[in-house]
Amino acid sequence: MLRNIYTYFSHTKLFKSQYKRFLSETVVSNTTEKQSGFAKSYEKFDDLNKETPQPSVTFENLLRNSRFIDMGDPEKKVVIGKIFHVVGDDLYIDFGWKFHCVCPRPKKNASEYMRGAKVRLAIKELELSSKFLGYEKDLTLLEADCTLLGLVQDRGRKVA
Repeated sequence: MLRNIYTYFSHTKLFKSQYKRFLSETVVSNTTEKQSGFAKSYEKFDDLNKETPQPSVTFENLLRNSRFIDMGDPEKKVVIGKIFHVVGDDLYIDFGWKFHCVCPRPKKNASEYMRGAKVRLAIKELELSSKFLGYEKDLTLLEADCTLLGLVQDRGRKVA
């Protein structure tokens, strides 16, 4: 019967506050007496249901503190990319932005520019878009405009 009463009243705030006060008075008055297992577990897990106030996070704060904004204007920056596709003398390079870039394969050391090779790029524009055939809206080519600067030197590999 006591178990039924406990389960019925255990979820109310009044019961929790009264029970917590009872436990604190019992602990203070009987310092030599140990707490029961239920009292220990109740105190341990009582704070789980309390909601801690979260600082308000707005889109403006997230954007202002993002690494994207910290970088500044990406044009004329040198980045490292990876060749993910080769078609003839065109190298498709992913450098971690919205679009990839397509650069011509250089004549010097052409065999070194293969799929999976890491290269250095200078960014001209992050998105190639313009008006085509009298359209009023800009159409995107789904590509970035970059200049291929060369291969990334692997410090572990010796070049002969």
